[in-house]
Formats: sequence, C-alpha cells, structure tokens
Amino acid sequence: MNKNAPAGNRARPNPLEGCPLAAAFAAIGGKWKLTILYWLAHGELHFAGLTRRVAPISHKVLAQQLRELEADGIVERTPTGTPPAPVIYQLTAYGQTLLPLIEGVRVWGEGHLQRKSASPVAAEGLACGVAIEPRGEAHS
Repeated sequence: MNKNAPAGNRARPNPLEGCPLAAAFAAIGGKWKLTILYWLAHGELHFAGLTRRVAPISHKVLAQQLRELEADGIVERTPTGTPPAPVIYQLTAYGQTLLPLIEGVRVWGEGHLQRKSASPVAAEGLACGVAIEPRGEAHS
C-alpha cells in the first residue's frame, strides 16, 4: 500500500493469490478505472476535470476509484493548497507502465464497435477515440 495514501485506502484484494490476471483485474478492473486512466494518460487533471471527462460517474464512485488506484501506486494525488483547493491527479511512473495496455484496449474497443455496427465509430460524447501518445520523462 502507498504510504502517502490517506489512512483507510486499501488496494483491492487479489481474490486468487498468485494469479497474475486476478492481480491485474483487482488493480485496474471495474467499470471506470480504465476510463480514468485513459484521461490521466493525457495529462494531470483535478477532480472536477476528471468528473467531466468520465461522466456519468458519481463523485462518490470517482473518489473511491481514485483512492484504490492511489493505494495501488498507479495514481498520485497532489493537493494544491489547503482545502478546498483543487487536488491534482496524475499517473505515477508505475501507472505509466499501463499505457500500452490501455491503448491496446482502446484500439480493440474501436474494432469491436465497428464489428458490431459496421459503421464508423462515434464515441458518443466520451471523446475517448483519441490515441494515447507517449509522453516524455515519466513523473514519479
């Protein structure tokens, strides 16, 4: 667990000890985590910015997902001042190791949508059809 994560934030338990797939799904599985990571791959965002991009996620669920990602060392939370100042979220260097996986899932999803509809892909308001570009030096 990340020592910088607030008390009580725990990584999701691995239901099948020793299984790499179960470990991966425990860390990044679920309805919203890949979408959150996709947007953070494009740069740091504050909570409200993530809420807009990941809509229709609730504030409670977004906060929970971010806490779990932080506890796993994938996302870093940086307060910008005393509350209620915005908090900035960004991928850690470890989180950036997920970028090829996230891009692969996005590309597969494009193909899957095209296969199902036989028409050009329209990301209905989510705008998640943009490829993830590799960034420069990783931030820790």
